[in-house]
This record gives sequence, structure tokens and C-alpha cells, in this order.
Amino acid sequence: MAYNQRDYFFKKAKAENYAARSIFKLEEMDQRFKLIRPGMKILDLGAAPGSWAQYSSKQVGKTGRVLGIDLQPIKITLPNALFIMADMRQLDLARVMEKHGIAPPFDIVMSDMAPKTTGIKLTDQMRSVELCELALETAEKFLKHNGHFICKLFHSEEFERFRALMKPKFKIIHILRPESTRKESKEIFLVGMNYIAPKSAAAPAAPAASAPAASATPVSGKSDPA
Repeated sequence: MAYNQRDYFFKKAKAENYAARSIFKLEEMDQRFKLIRPGMKILDLGAAPGSWAQYSSKQVGKTGRVLGIDLQPIKITLPNALFIMADMRQLDLARVMEKHGIAPPFDIVMSDMAPKTTGIKLTDQMRSVELCELALETAEKFLKHNGHFICKLFHSEEFERFRALMKPKFKIIHILRPESTRKESKEIFLVGMNYIAPKSAAAPAAPAASAPAASATPVSGKSDPA
């Protein structure tokens, strides 16, 4: 059966002026696990078209801050959010934060990044894992002790390996397939709660001297309809 883009959650998002139906995935995770609170600072990876930022912006309120990053332009405007159009594999995030007066660490690092799909199942799954690993590496650099991490993964045999990477870094790990996920979608969400920061870790201070070279594999960008 063909994917019905204009399903219940699509229509609900449109009626409530959200950028995409994916808002309800984050909302469900937040309601279940009590993740987002007023005043929090949130890093939103794969932020386009902006629905997670819209939800987070409301929850953190005037004293909170949301930094969203995506390869695609984010066309919404929010009073407590900053959006950067960039490739996370090449972005000097520390320098971006310094430039815009955002001081790490973050209370939450969340990733809705998805690969540009090729139609080759194994290739797409591996690229999804690569993005999750990139998100986790970012969290290890910029997430505060006891902070939370959310990551979308295309379910595959690599699922257990990635969960094993997360396990020593978080006190609790939840696995969730939100109700608003399309039936034919292979995506699943991992929620790491209460990050265990290394004892020697401190908030990043000076920006890195140079950004890492880009991968030859085009793994970034949204492909799964929100």
C-alpha cells in the first residue's frame, strides 16, 4: 500500500501549525520520560523542517534556548531558537556556539537525522547508524552530566551494537517506536537518560583549530517524510 502522506498525524500537525508530523514523536517521548523542562538548553540535530524545535521552544520557554542544525534550510522563526544550515560532519560546532554566544553544555542533545536513502536496504541502514554515531559523539562533547540524548535509527542488525555503545554512557536507555511513526517505516528511537560524563570532562571552551574532513559517503539529510 502506498504511503498516505496526508494521514491523521499529518493533518493534526497542519491544523496545529507545526512544520511536520514528527512533532508528535518528540511529544510522546517527552510525555513518557519527562525530558524537557523550562530553562533547558537543547541541541537539535537534523532539525529541518523545524517541528522538534517548535515543540522544544515552547517547553523550554523564554529562559531556554534551542540550537538547530540541518543540511536543509529551516524556514520557521522562533524567539529562543537559532538555526544553522550546515553539514554536521564538517561543522566546527564549538566555533558556531562561540560566535552566537551559546555556552555549552546542553541539557539535551537530540537527533532526527536520516540518510539520503538509496533504496538499498543495507546501505541505508549503515548510513543511519553512521549518523547516530555522529550524534552520540556530539553528545559526548557537548551534553551535560545527567543530560538526555535522543536518536533516530533505522532498525537493523546494527541496532544492538549501537545500543551497546550507548549503554555505558547513560544510566537508563529507553527504546521507543512512537505511535505517530508510519507503519511501513523502519525507524526506532533510542532515549538515553542521565548521561554519565567522564570525571575529567569539562564544558568545551576553545573552538577546535579545524573541522574534520567530510566523508566521501553522502550520509546526511532528511529522506523519510516527516
